[in-house]
Amino acid sequence: MSKKSLRLADYLDHIQEAIQRITKYCADVDEVEFLSNQMLQDAVIRNFEVIGEASHNILKIEPSFLQEHPDVPLLFAYEMRNALAHGYHKVDLEIVWVTINRHLCDLNVQISKIKVQLES
Repeated sequence: MSKKSLRLADYLDHIQEAIQRITKYCADVDEVEFLSNQMLQDAVIRNFEVIGEASHNILKIEPSFLQEHPDVPLLFAYEMRNALAHGYHKVDLEIVWVTINRHLCDLNVQISKIKVQLES
């Protein structure tokens, strides 16, 4: 495995770790509780920022990644990170909730498959 692949694997690990944290934090929470719990929102948003930053780092070190994996939403993750970090005063928490419940599991599966490919 090349040094570049090791760095790619590290960033993929960071994405999965952040997904696992969000999943754990929200495991027994419904939308109403999420929307009323600022500490939970802060923890989730921080991990979305990690996902976005790791995605950006992947795109920097592996420019061909998007061509090889067009279904993996790394650009979207980075754009969401920017919206959360720079638009902190106008975060739409309902969109964050939908993203948690509709997209994180799929992203985790995609990342797992890519990691298996890297290991072979």
